This record gives sequence, C-alpha cells and structure tokens, in this order.
Amino acid sequence: MQRPDDTPTEGGWAPIGQPAPGPIRTPLADGSPAPAPAPTAGPVIGAAGRAVLAQQPESAADRQRRRNRELAPILPARVPWVAVTVFTVLAVGLAWLIAAPLWLSGEGLANPWFQLIALGMMYTPTIAALVVVLFVARPRSIPRLLGLAPLRPLGRTLGLCAAALVGFPVLAFCSMLLGQAMGLIELDLVGLSGLAAIMTASGAGELGRDDLTTVALVQLLTLPLGVLVASLSAFGEELGWRGWLLPNLLPLGTWPALLLSGAIWGVWHAPLILLGYNYQRTDVLGLLLMVGWCMLLGVLIGWLRLRSASVWPAVIAHGAVNAAVGALLLFASPTSMQDTGSVFGTLLGWPGWILLAATTLILVVTGQFGNRAVPGLRGSEVASPVS
Repeated sequence: MQRPDDTPTEGGWAPIGQPAPGPIRTPLADGSPAPAPAPTAGPVIGAAGRAVLAQQPESAADRQRRRNRELAPILPARVPWVAVTVFTVLAVGLAWLIAAPLWLSGEGLANPWFQLIALGMMYTPTIAALVVVLFVARPRSIPRLLGLAPLRPLGRTLGLCAAALVGFPVLAFCSMLLGQAMGLIELDLVGLSGLAAIMTASGAGELGRDDLTTVALVQLLTLPLGVLVASLSAFGEELGWRGWLLPNLLPLGTWPALLLSGAIWGVWHAPLILLGYNYQRTDVLGLLLMVGWCMLLGVLIGWLRLRSASVWPAVIAHGAVNAAVGALLLFASPTSMQDTGSVFGTLLGWPGWILLAATTLILVVTGQFGNRAVPGLRGSEVASPVS
C-alpha cells in the first residue's frame, strides 16, 4: 500500500520533494553507457519497506471493518421461529404473571401497587430477550445483536437520540392541538386553568397568572430530564421489542418486521388495557386500539433502531412518549382532564394516529427506510448499501 507522502523507488520509499536515487548502471566494454533496464509492472517494495508498512497502526475504520467481518453475521439469515416463540411466550406470560395481583385483588388499576406492578411488567421483554440469547439462540455478539454496542459512530447515535428527545414531545403536543381542532379535547394555553386545578388539588393554593406561567415553563424546560428518567423504565421494553425481536424478524422484510413486532408489543399490553388502562375500555376493542397504535408508533421507533443500528435512540423515543403524553396534559382544561374520552384527542387517539402516519409517510417518500445502518460503521465506510 502506497503512503500518500511517499514516492516509490526501486529499493524502497523516498519522501516527496527529494529525488529518488537512480539505479546504478555499469558501462559496457566499449565504454558506452549500459541500456536502461526494462520498465517493470510496478514499484518493488524491499524488505525494509514491507517492515515499515507492517508497523503502520491500523485505522479505527479498518479495525471496525475487521471486527464486523469477524462477528458477522449480526442478523440471522432466517427468522428463528423457535426463539421468537419462546421470546413472545415469556414476555407476554411474565407480564400476565406480574399483573395478576391487579386482577386477583379485584381492585384493578386502583390497586395501591399498580405503579410498581406496571414497572415490573416493563422489564419482562428484557428478561425474555436475555433468556433467548443465552439459552435458545446465542448470537456471535450479544451486544451487537441487541443494539447495545458499539456506539460508534457517536454522532449518528447521539443525533438520533436527540431527534427522539425533541421530536416525540413535539408530536405529542401537536396531537393535542390537532385534537382541539377536531373537537376531541379542550386546551387552555392562555389561562392554564388545567394547571391551576392541578396546583389547587395538590395543596399549593390558588396561583396567579404569572406564577402559573412560571410553573408551566419549568415543566417544559425540565421535560428532557423527565424523558431521561422515563427512559430507564422504557429500556426494559425496548431491549426486547426493538433490541431483540425486530432484528430477528428482519428476514421477513423491513415492513413485515416492523408491523409484526409492533403488533406483538401491543398484545403484550393486554393485562393493563383490559383493565381500562389508556383507552378506558375493558373489551377487545380497547386492546385492538392499543395494538393499532403500537404498530404505528413501532414503525417510527423501529426506524430509529434500524437507522442507527443501536437500541438507544429507540429507548429515548419510548421514554419521550411516556413522559410527554402525561406532562403535556397540564395544558388541557379541567373539563378535559376529568373526561376520560379526551384521551382520543392526544397522541394516543386519532390525532396521534394521523400525525404518526404522516411522519411515517414523509420518511418513506424521502427514502429513509432504505438506509439501514451497519453497527460501528458510517455510511461512507460501508462497501455496499444495506437494504
């Protein structure tokens, strides 16, 4: 390999800007100069030159490419249906097991342990993923398959995490604005009457307009911190859904994998949805609404996973949804806060479905679903694009 700052010579490498020593020619017997040697096909690197080249440090990109070759294949060539079945049964079965006290007590969502039980449920997909990768279908690299590592290129990973941190709260807020336009929810962005009712109920007393504005601004400014806190619990789900399940379904094709993983994610919510969580319905329709919403949201969160080759942007996106939907209700009127049907005017309802579908359409039109990243490599470092 020729170094850019060197010029090849017959005996080795001479720095650019210095004349390369010519070959020594012995005169013929009659005194005439010896003929020039026939040109060779290329420079001949001597032993010293080869030793210098061998000592050249391996670049980070070359080292990463070598590691990718050593650890390949990262994704399965075929869907491991046995592993997928074990994963799904474990994740869903453990969710029902942990939620059993809500059903057996007859208290449902009013159970005093509800928050702790819901948090425990969120880690059942992680348990299922770990069981599968350790005992059922062990990959050559567990961190790479699950999207935990490598973080390189750091700019791509952090950039998509930042996009999720900002983008999903914006989607949640825009959904409420669209919900008000559709007559599904009533907002009070000026008087902040909903926030005033919350403060009064918490014992803070009646606050003036300026105080309410200050509280609202503080809530918005600290929302990123709330997202990061919510991401701690969201990690329990995402390591399973987008960390393990989505990559193992990719042999079906990108869209079937995204939709099927989203559908399984929705069904997993059944122990809480059938108690009236989110949609305040305790029938199959409530569960179908959750499944449909999870399929739509799962496409966007799954795109972050595929576009980054990392599970971390998906974790932040999930945490952002969980934190923003509840935090932004402070802009709703007291009437809407008490009306359980107002959920259909938020990201969970019809406005959310519309905006999630519109965002997906934009990504499709701009060709973003064709840009699947390779772990540890920038797009320019990939020999051929991944489709």
